[in-house]
Amino acid sequence: MAEDLTIITSTDKEAQYRSLIPQIEALLFGEPDLVANLANVCAALKEQFKWLWVGFYLVKNGELVLGPFQGPVACTRIAKGKGVCGEVWQQAKTLIVPDVDAFPGHIACSSASRSEIVLPLFNDNEVVGVLDVDSENLAQFDETDAKYLNEVLKLINFNE
Repeated sequence: MAEDLTIITSTDKEAQYRSLIPQIEALLFGEPDLVANLANVCAALKEQFKWLWVGFYLVKNGELVLGPFQGPVACTRIAKGKGVCGEVWQQAKTLIVPDVDAFPGHIACSSASRSEIVLPLFNDNEVVGVLDVDSENLAQFDETDAKYLNEVLKLINFNE
């Protein structure tokens, strides 16, 4: 198991992801605990990209409940269809929000958040949670982030 990450400072986002993904895979390899793995994914992403907030919400008893995260305190529970996270859960698809103030029904867990990307976390084709990433910058996220963050999520194993 790796204990340190090699953080690259390139301005090339793809190069950063290409360097980070094998390191995340090594962190997760052989570790059966889901919470530990989600926590390490959050930490690795936050360390590499210095985003405001990186975390998981997990589906529990008909709502999204805060899971492992890195960043300021966050909303604890989110209903299906509410805010960006609830919409991603309901639609089972990634949403990129360039300006959270322009998103109808946005739930502001932090007033510092300006843009967001949320991706569904699947287990056996069922949405079991979401990865939520917030930035203090407008239009921080794009299809490159969506592509590589989906690759990261595919590394999470629910069946070990």
